[in-house]
Amino acid sequence: MYTVLFTPIVFMLAGLLVDGGLAIHARQRAADMAEQAARAGADQIDTDALRETGRPVLDPGRARAAACDLVASYGDQVTGSQCDADEQEVAVTVRISVRPQFLGIIPGFGEFQLTSGATARPVTGGPGGNP
Repeated sequence: MYTVLFTPIVFMLAGLLVDGGLAIHARQRAADMAEQAARAGADQIDTDALRETGRPVLDPGRARAAACDLVASYGDQVTGSQCDADEQEVAVTVRISVRPQFLGIIPGFGEFQLTSGATARPVTGGPGGNP
């Protein structure tokens, strides 16, 4: 009797452990994708404006394209994304799907989405930023 009552509880706890870890890993993966894409976009500095003013200014079109291209290179891992850029920063949002391994057999615990975003700004010079 004890085994019959205790088995579902152990199964649920194991499912929370495994699928919870899977969700945490997926969230970190989405954050990493967004951060890398934002950095790639922030590398697209308008060199003419930099030479004129001495300040890093982004080329919004190139920055957006670079960020979106990097997100697209992840392929099927990404289920949705948004890339925005202006002359000051690049913002990227990445959404990925996670399919639970243990708890997926229980109704209501199906596939779910995780979203993470990041922004990046161009910086030149040493540790203090702009010279």
